[in-house]
Amino acid sequence: MSKTKITVNNNGSIRLEGDFEIVDKIGAPYDLGGREIVSLCRCGLSKNKPFCDGSHNGHFEHDAVAFALPPKK
Repeated sequence: MSKTKITVNNNGSIRLEGDFEIVDKIGAPYDLGGREIVSLCRCGLSKNKPFCDGSHNGHFEHDAVAFALPPKK
């Protein structure tokens, strides 16, 4: 089993790689067709939500730079 890696891309999607499961709000799993890499939409424009279809191109800006969250309360 490979470790899951989540990458927040500049101006685009969130890429998931490795061993993961994606479920809907009631817990039903999406059939990922054996994929070990998928991209999730962040812009809200995809016609294939929750998956990215590239609709963000030219319509979404975000520089993905890591930072530390404040301590948990």
